[in-house]
Amino acid sequence: MKFQLRLLATIFLSFQSILAFSQEKYTHADSLRGSITPERAWWDLKHYDLAVEIFPENKSIKGSNTVRYQVKNASQTLQIDLQEPLKIISVTQDGADLKVRKDGAAHFVSLEKKQVPGATEEIVVRYEGKPVVAVRPPWDGGITWTKDSNGKDYIASSNQGIGSSIWWPTKDHPADEVDSLKISVTVPNGLMDVSNGRLIKTDKGDKTTTYHWAVNKPINDYGVNINIGDYVHFGEKYAGEKGELDMDYYVLRENLEKAKVHFKDAGRMMKAFEHWFGPYPFYEDGFKLVDAPYLGMEHQSSVTYGNGYQNGYRGRDLSGTGWGLKFDFIIIHEAGHEWFANNITYQDVADMWIHESFTNYSESLFVEYYYGKDAGQEYVRGTRMAIANDIPIIGKYGVNQRGSGDMYYKGGNMLNTLREVLNDDDKWREMLRGLNSEFYHQTVTTQQVEDYMAKAFGMDLQPIFDQYLRDVRIPILEYYFSDEKTMNYRWINSVASFDMPVDLILGEKKTRVKPTTKWSKLEVAGKSDVKVDEDYYVGISKMR
Repeated sequence: MKFQLRLLATIFLSFQSILAFSQEKYTHADSLRGSITPERAWWDLKHYDLAVEIFPENKSIKGSNTVRYQVKNASQTLQIDLQEPLKIISVTQDGADLKVRKDGAAHFVSLEKKQVPGATEEIVVRYEGKPVVAVRPPWDGGITWTKDSNGKDYIASSNQGIGSSIWWPTKDHPADEVDSLKISVTVPNGLMDVSNGRLIKTDKGDKTTTYHWAVNKPINDYGVNINIGDYVHFGEKYAGEKGELDMDYYVLRENLEKAKVHFKDAGRMMKAFEHWFGPYPFYEDGFKLVDAPYLGMEHQSSVTYGNGYQNGYRGRDLSGTGWGLKFDFIIIHEAGHEWFANNITYQDVADMWIHESFTNYSESLFVEYYYGKDAGQEYVRGTRMAIANDIPIIGKYGVNQRGSGDMYYKGGNMLNTLREVLNDDDKWREMLRGLNSEFYHQTVTTQQVEDYMAKAFGMDLQPIFDQYLRDVRIPILEYYFSDEKTMNYRWINSVASFDMPVDLILGEKKTRVKPTTKWSKLEVAGKSDVKVDEDYYVGISKMR
């Protein structure tokens, strides 16, 4: 009876959560930010040349972004995004000033030159102002202005949720990644900027120094970053699957000696993740870890770090098993995003699970690589205590709305459950590597990922994805014995089509069954304790 009451309460709360989720109100600004508007659809990003000067004394910036694009379809109005309080000073094409109509963060540029399909064009956007100050980075987003222990300026950007247009003018939608990027950052002498890709040159003036960085591979806008401080550098060469990889570390002067020891986790990460996911996706741009004045973020080829040079997540084991204290969470998790977020990028933030579920799961794969499969399985099971089952993991499309935070721990457990369903570890690893090969440097949808995995499995996975990504209930295997040798079983608390195979422990024997939402029968040697293999994220209930 107690279990039934808990189950009814769970179902009721789940229904209430789904109802509230479906009734959320979205604004005109949400649609301008989150949808592929007509003013975004007709042009394809090719290159950004971003130049920014930083003024720490009054927390302001000014700069320009030269946006190179290819015309796909004829149109004369282009949307560029920049959030207040920053202001666009001018937009020009071929030297001619253009009219701009502002609608919140969206700026609609009226192009005078005829836009011919197939042609490559540029606009130059000049801007300035005081960008939003990050209050709780990296979650709220903006610019962090602080000082290091020696009193020197320590500044960084972080903007995944709020958008890259919080500090520079962009086509602020994930569906269209820019093919390449140059970012030049001017800072007061005595400071250094570290950004994405490779440092190609440095220009030093009387009072300022400009650092020029170049990215030669596609990059998502939220992965572009600036990090400014009294940095010192060390590095190593990693013998990887595609040859020699430059791994560079930029840390505050005060952190150099401990970083030389602690950042050994970066090489361990690279070895484990190249095994599971395939070659690091950005050999041309190298890999960097960079000290930052906040916890950390997966900026492409410029992963930021602020975990206090300690193992775990700020010293805590998020799995509660002890395995999470065997590695630095931020180094492993944020670098895991190089494969899932930076190589494979969602086309809509509603599909953010593609980034976070796989990267959450990568933590357990790291543990498995170094400490064995049992350790990895224990780790991923331990994270279940953080699952809320509040709203669906997939968010609302077209309005810049992500889904539940369950995309981390529930998503990771969904993937681990799928691994159990497949029951072939070699094929599972082949599938993970195949995803990074098939969608190399691409933006993708949930449907593309689901279809690829179903093809790799050779089975229909749609009911499983519907259950874990689009529903909030934990499927429960219900069973009873109708006589000494017959067990009856079915799935309840699930979507109508749910038919996931599952491994049962009957006494000391493991047996795979294929339940549906209708009753099935299994011949057994006799009544015994029934358990579900604990690596499946499901429940079990015996009818009284």
